[in-house]
Amino acid sequence: MTTFNKTLLAIAVTLASTQASAAGFQLNSQSATGLGRAMAGDAIIADNASVLARNPAAMALFDKTEISVAGAYADVNVEVSDVMVGNNSLGGLDNAAEGKPIPSFYYINPISDKWAFGIAAFSNYGTGTDLSPLNTDKDFNTPIDLLGNTEVTTINFNASVSYRINDSFSIGLGIDAIKGMGTLTRSGDFTLPVFGEVPLNLVDIDADGWAFGGIVGLAYEINENNRLGLSYRKSPNMKASGDIAYNPPFKAENFGEIDIPMADIAQFAGFHQITEKFALHYTAQWTNWSNFDNIELTDGENGTDSHILKHYNWENSWFLSLGATYDINDKWTVRAGIARDQGVVGEVSSLSIPDSDRTWYSAGFTYNINPKSSIDVGYTLVAGEKVHVLETSELVGPVSAYTESGANYFSLQYNYRF
Repeated sequence: MTTFNKTLLAIAVTLASTQASAAGFQLNSQSATGLGRAMAGDAIIADNASVLARNPAAMALFDKTEISVAGAYADVNVEVSDVMVGNNSLGGLDNAAEGKPIPSFYYINPISDKWAFGIAAFSNYGTGTDLSPLNTDKDFNTPIDLLGNTEVTTINFNASVSYRINDSFSIGLGIDAIKGMGTLTRSGDFTLPVFGEVPLNLVDIDADGWAFGGIVGLAYEINENNRLGLSYRKSPNMKASGDIAYNPPFKAENFGEIDIPMADIAQFAGFHQITEKFALHYTAQWTNWSNFDNIELTDGENGTDSHILKHYNWENSWFLSLGATYDINDKWTVRAGIARDQGVVGEVSSLSIPDSDRTWYSAGFTYNINPKSSIDVGYTLVAGEKVHVLETSELVGPVSAYTESGANYFSLQYNYRF
């Protein structure tokens, strides 16, 4: 199988199914409160049921049943500029990404003084990018094997329990069922010797699958004003199936399944009530992207058992955030935060994965409608760095470009305590 065919498949499955996406495609938008503080302290603050997405042990901090329903919108922006194929310019795109709505739901039920149970539905990853306009209206061959449309949706269904060991320590355990859905196309007109200009449909993918993972957490309450949280999410291997058509010249073959290793995530968070009204909180999150090494294709229609489609040289990454919360009065609470998100792409860069280091700027507030219900609003600006990308197309050779990615996150959340 040719190198460009392998590269296309790798991009497709990386975005199409699972938590094994580059940091630039991670949707840290599980709650409006989190988006208002750059996720600082999210694994231990436990100010509403959305803490279930980060640390199941924190359910032990609840003495009443709570529900949180949130809706976020990720206005993702990917700028591609100065795209060059040799001496030929492809120009650029002001925005190659699409915005995504991201709903979520959380339910925590304390069963007794010791046990609590919770269920949740949220999204960890999702994106939509379209680089195909760079292929149109050109009087020279373009790298259609690298430029095209990608759509991704993921949903994480979680069920968790927590157990309070004593007044200080609690543990939690959860099971994740992840549904991934994705499509990818790579097509366009290409001029071939003798044949002239012909339409090529190199890749046409519509795949989905389920995978099961888990999360374990620990909550430590130093005292009523200070607590720490730790969690580790074990990510599964995703096996996605569907219509997987690859059509390089003379080597066309359909495959039935894709096996993708995913990165584990460890998270440490702290919360400290400094005064009656003011609190500080922080998060350090480590993601094991080096575990995402090979993507494997299996069940070929021509009897092919498997192929290693792409080897990645990604790096482990850190997400570090610091935030603050201030209670103005019984009705209003304001919060803010800042974070630094480390990119994962090392020596292997890609136009379709415009990853870089990013800075998060967040602000938000809570309005308490009454003692049982509240509304949260959160906003985050994600500012990515401009990076140079050099990728080789099997059709036209080296392709040089600059990419810059960022996002605006908007979120609204309703919380109810029974």
